[in-house]
Amino acid sequence: MSLVDISPPAFDLAVALVYATPDNLTGRPFYRADARPYLRREAAEALQRAIDLARPLGYRLKIFDAYRPVEGQWALWNANPDPEFVADPRGGGPHNRGVAVDLTLVDATGAELEMGTGFDACTPLSHHGRIDVPLDAQRNRLILLGIMTAAGWEYYANEWWHYQLWNARDYAIVDQKTLPHPPMP
Repeated sequence: MSLVDISPPAFDLAVALVYATPDNLTGRPFYRADARPYLRREAAEALQRAIDLARPLGYRLKIFDAYRPVEGQWALWNANPDPEFVADPRGGGPHNRGVAVDLTLVDATGAELEMGTGFDACTPLSHHGRIDVPLDAQRNRLILLGIMTAAGWEYYANEWWHYQLWNARDYAIVDQKTLPHPPMP
């Protein structure tokens, strides 16, 4: 089993791997600064479909995270052991299987669309279908939801940014040692 590097130029998207910076809920990077996003082939194909659906609407996708090693899952769990927002690393989550993405939409200038909360905001305001976020954020979340589900992704009700393949649990957890450029140990 191998993972596909979904970095540009192979995939027309913006990449900002939040966990390669200290600007995340753990307060420290747990990916190397030169980390790249990876997905299983089936997920990469679904991501390409989403890219193709976003383009005629004038949008691009911006990836915050894709495959995540179990060690990274532990870092998130230790910072916020809330199963509403972080998968328990003992069972592994869709990111650990290489079949999930955290992302948003950007406009033609590369500016992120308003989504009502930031990425990884561990608050009920991050849930899909919230009507107590600004109307433009509601609209943008629905556009992202439509693009991603039309491309074959399942959404996670508690996080507007998280999408995974429908059969995510059917995939085995990926051993990070198989990556050409593994995240930080």
